[in-house]
Amino acid sequence: MAKPYVNLLPNSNLVLNSTPNKVSLTALPPLALYIHFPWCEKKCPYCDFNSHQIKDSVSKAGFDEDRYINALIADLETELANTWGRQVHSIFIGGGTPSLLSAEGMDRLLCAVRARVNLEPDAEITMEANPGSIEADKFAGFAKAGINRVSIGVQSFQDEQLKALGRIHNGEEARRAIAIALKHFKSVNLDLMYGLPKQTLELAKADVETALSFKTPHLSFYNLTLEPNTYFANFPPQLPNDDEVDAIFEQNLDLLTRAGYKRYEVSAYAQKNQECKHNLNYWRFGDYIGIGAGAHGKISYPDKITRQVRERHPETYMQAMESKGNALIESKSIEAKDLPFEFMLNTLRLTDGVATNTFSERTGLPLNVISKGLSEASNMKLLDENPSQLKATPLGMRYLNNLQEMFLD
Repeated sequence: MAKPYVNLLPNSNLVLNSTPNKVSLTALPPLALYIHFPWCEKKCPYCDFNSHQIKDSVSKAGFDEDRYINALIADLETELANTWGRQVHSIFIGGGTPSLLSAEGMDRLLCAVRARVNLEPDAEITMEANPGSIEADKFAGFAKAGINRVSIGVQSFQDEQLKALGRIHNGEEARRAIAIALKHFKSVNLDLMYGLPKQTLELAKADVETALSFKTPHLSFYNLTLEPNTYFANFPPQLPNDDEVDAIFEQNLDLLTRAGYKRYEVSAYAQKNQECKHNLNYWRFGDYIGIGAGAHGKISYPDKITRQVRERHPETYMQAMESKGNALIESKSIEAKDLPFEFMLNTLRLTDGVATNTFSERTGLPLNVISKGLSEASNMKLLDENPSQLKATPLGMRYLNNLQEMFLD
């Protein structure tokens, strides 16, 4: 019979605090780098990310590439003192649509990163791309610059549903973009959505089967939700009801499982050993430098864990870097009382969870500060009874928000 969580003792090599008001880390977590590119060709009506539609008046590309890259490089330099000597294990260039950058610009950016940080030799370097911005020659240049993983925002292969989502590409362009990416990159992820306007089980199945036909090592499936401050929030489309969405999800999961993909996170599926290393670092409560307009960062120190936020608008961000040499609008330590919820909010998204001692390793707090929540969640069959793992049960994954909220206090 498994031991209850309240009796679980921390590893003997961990030095824990006697009070939850003080953070004491015996080792720093893995470190990643996130680079935000804030422009896109068109703002999608469901998107609540920090993205801004490009305007042709600035340059041929619609944005001042050199000026923004200069700001990114200067921004990275402001973080070197906070992460000195630590190795960077992965880079993720997100947006917006980073593939709007030129291959030359990408090469300049990544060369500058390598010159300033201790980058792991075989680091995963991901770039997000939209099908409409994919060109064969340009992608060959991205690969030469060092990009080894691409995440393509397909969303659907159905022209009518792409139109309903406000996407600027069609199904044929999506197929062509995937074929180009597979020729140039070691790993390719396809982002797709389900629960789309007027989506049926048949249409959802067609999307999954089309995606599977490319045999990409990684797939992401997101349920379309109406986020605040988006066009869809103000003018909601007709979406499938909850029962229909559940049926689509179960169908997707069955199709992907039978095709050899494992659901390793709420919305992420991968073939064996093809999980996204960068996102795993987020979900395991690792550290990450965040540079670029609106970027967020998380940096740990022996006695504190900090979060940072940068200027959100690209023009304001660049002006701040040029005039002050710093674009931070917020940098604060996470209070010890908030760390348990932040940790569980991330780690419980993983279907395999994390080792229980990871809690103390990554928060610097003793496990007993969450013993009440662990016991209650286990009793409600939301948390696996194995005391060596912090892992949601299938029921817990189904009611993940409720499970995570049990650690708010």
